[in-house]
Formats: sequence, structure tokens, C-alpha cells
Amino acid sequence: MDIDFPLVLVVLTFATGLIWLADKLFLRERRLASARASGSSSATETGGAATGEAEEPKEPYLVDLSRSFFPVLAIVLVLRSFLVEPFQIPSGSMLPTLEVGDFILVNKYAYGLRLPVAGTKILKVGDPERGDVMVFRYPKDGETNYIKRVIGLPGDRIRYEDKQLFINGEEIDSRFVARLPPVELRREDLGEVEHDIFLTLGRPGASGEGEWVVPEGHYFMMGDNRDNSNDSRYWGMVPDDMVVGKAFAIWMHWKSLTSLPSFDRVGGIE
Repeated sequence: MDIDFPLVLVVLTFATGLIWLADKLFLRERRLASARASGSSSATETGGAATGEAEEPKEPYLVDLSRSFFPVLAIVLVLRSFLVEPFQIPSGSMLPTLEVGDFILVNKYAYGLRLPVAGTKILKVGDPERGDVMVFRYPKDGETNYIKRVIGLPGDRIRYEDKQLFINGEEIDSRFVARLPPVELRREDLGEVEHDIFLTLGRPGASGEGEWVVPEGHYFMMGDNRDNSNDSRYWGMVPDDMVVGKAFAIWMHWKSLTSLPSFDRVGGIE
């Protein structure tokens, strides 16, 4: 079962915050009043006098737990929702740019501030640009996080034919770099962005061929491992409300629990 961590984080933050606030405004005063009444009653029964302030009774366990965890949860929620969120790369669809086991950081405000869980944009900051590596929610289920490169912007006409990319009728330059069986490494120019792609040797280019027009408020996404990527060529465009953020750095590589984490790949993402 997949756990919706952002939803869990929001629920825990609000639950601990409400418990802490309710205790601060109402419950603590009731505990103190009860303690004062109890102290006065004891003094009367023993014929003595109540002295000074009644000792504050111990907080209930749930209140103590909420008071301790709420600030930490609130800070994590703000950081993950509006500043930076970490992700791990689970597949090779973005090779050679991103490898399986890369831990990346995603800028959450580059494309505008959005409400956690709902994804509704509340403040416009910028828009995705061609060549960006972007994390988004898979449009078919609205939950699974995908990462691909932005190829088509609203209004663009995209064509992919015989392993060649065309944007608005112009052939995108793609230069041979090396033959690395079973793939060929090429360098592609996407406007101001240069990045590497893999093309599988000996595999016909018919898969994923076609022509698409990107509607307003949508983006056409493709993986850098062109012959091994499930992307917009197969399931369509990404609407703006599914955008999560811009991937900008690799901070660790840890392929599996049977291997050791490595920092050899730490750096920016082209």
C-alpha cells in the first residue's frame, strides 16, 4: 500500500496543533482550577490554610506529545510544501541524467507556491521552461510522482519521428557522443539547455512516434532515456495543477539496502 506522506504530514501537523492550542486556551486553565479547588478542600478538611499558588498538575500524555512534536512537524511541513522536497529516483527513464538510487532535491517554489496535498497554486512565481527536469503527479491517477524533462510548452507542436524530436516544425539538434552498447549517447540542445540522452541501439523508432499540440495550461514531458520512458508520448500532457516542482540537485546516491550510500554523484541537474 502506498502511503500518501504529504497527507499524513498535514493531518499530524493540524492534529497536534489543535490539541496544543485547545490545551493552551481551555484545558490547562481547567486543570489549574481543579487543582486549586482540590488544594483548598484539603486545607479545609485538615483545618489548615491553603498556601500560595496550587502546584500545576502534570499534563496529559497526549498534550505533552503534541506540544513536543507540533513545532517539528510544522517546520517540516513548511519546508517540504513551499521550499525543498527530497525524492528518490526509482527507474532508469531519465538515464543518463538521473540514475536509479539518486536522491534529488526539488525546488517547490520555482513554479509558484501551491497548497500541500491539493496542489492548488496560491502564488504565481514562474512557469516551467523547456529543458527543465520537473517532478509532477501522474495525470492518470493524480498521486504517483513522476520525473521527466519539459519538452513542450503550451501552444507548441511536438513531433517525434524516427527517434528525432521536432518542436514547432524545427528539428532539434542531437549530436553523437559515444556508442555504449546497448545504447548510444547523444547530446541534445533544447533552447538554452544542453543535456544527454540515450537511444537504444537496434530498436526501431516506431514506438512513441506521433505529433501532438500542447494545450494551454499543459506540458509535454519526455524521459532522457528515449526508448525506455513512459511519458507524454503514451499517456498525454501534464496539466499545471499536477506540477510538483523543479529538480535541481543530486545530494546522494544509494541504489539498494545491500549497498553503501555514495556522494560521488552530488551536483546540479542539467
